[in-house]
Amino acid sequence: MTIGANRDREQDTIAAQAADWFVANREPLDAEQKAAFGEWLRRSPRHEQEYLTLLRLARRLQHASGRPPSVEALLEAVRSEEAGSAPPIGARRRAAPAAFLPRPWLYAAAAAGLACVAVLMFWGRAERHPPQTAQVPSQHYLTGHGQQLTQSLADGSLLRLDTDSAVTVRYERGLRQVEIERGQAVFTVAHDPARPFRVTAGSAQVVAVGTQFDVYLQGDVTLVTVVEGRVSVGPSGAGDQPATVSTNSVDVSAAQQVRVVRGLVSAPSQVDIHRVMAWLHRQIAFENEALSAVAGEFSRYSPVPVVIESPEVGTLPVSGVFNVDDTESFVAFLRSLKGVGVEVTPTRIRVFKR
Repeated sequence: MTIGANRDREQDTIAAQAADWFVANREPLDAEQKAAFGEWLRRSPRHEQEYLTLLRLARRLQHASGRPPSVEALLEAVRSEEAGSAPPIGARRRAAPAAFLPRPWLYAAAAAGLACVAVLMFWGRAERHPPQTAQVPSQHYLTGHGQQLTQSLADGSLLRLDTDSAVTVRYERGLRQVEIERGQAVFTVAHDPARPFRVTAGSAQVVAVGTQFDVYLQGDVTLVTVVEGRVSVGPSGAGDQPATVSTNSVDVSAAQQVRVVRGLVSAPSQVDIHRVMAWLHRQIAFENEALSAVAGEFSRYSPVPVVIESPEVGTLPVSGVFNVDDTESFVAFLRSLKGVGVEVTPTRIRVFKR
């Protein structure tokens, strides 16, 4: 069997798995299923790309004619999705290897068939059991130190929660409301113009309809990064009032980020989405960032904190991609820095000027 044939078979397998998880997530998953779903997403960027493609496709078709689509319509939608999709989160900017080349037409047809089965099953359930998310009580999700969580929400949106994070989700007649109490989360929002999706985090409020974006609450600072689509970011304080775009709000588009400090929203700036979203693959990525910031991020996951004891060392510029589960490699990197000493103890990793 040729390399190309093996690659096509692997892609077909991923497409089938994505369709299975798409259907499974139409109903609440138990703890074991949630863990298995999260592990499947983390295993490869292609898994996440395939699953999100199905979510976008179902979202589009759901708000079209209201009727189950024909296979021809699904095939055309998949072709359009393939032609216009961005590279998966976490992919490098260098030329893609052969395994990431665009799929051939036959694979697109196979994916369309799988998507058709999944979407038709979704519509069948929707006709028998219309979504009643307005009646869903508040749900609280949290992660411990070093943990991450993938959670399908009642409205069809997808929540990815980073380490040491907590959010509360509730649904109302005209609003979907999420409050980030601490930490970081990325949302893939199901399209519903009648009920905007509002996220509050510290002094920031984010209003979206159907998009993908990341919110990171860091003390008094909230970072909002848009992966796909567009959101409106303004000061929080609207309370239980319907989500509206205030005169102080800023529109933020894909590959842009804003910083909100005490209700003041910065102008949008361009960012490297793959670097910002590296945490989805349990990595942290930096380019000319202070070592103190890198150590702080690594400490969010590490069993023991990284303590910078010398101010001169903390200001050293650092670039690189680090696996948050590989403490030994991170320590080896620290020791490779000129003029830097490192001591590892059972309770901390000391970094000082040598």
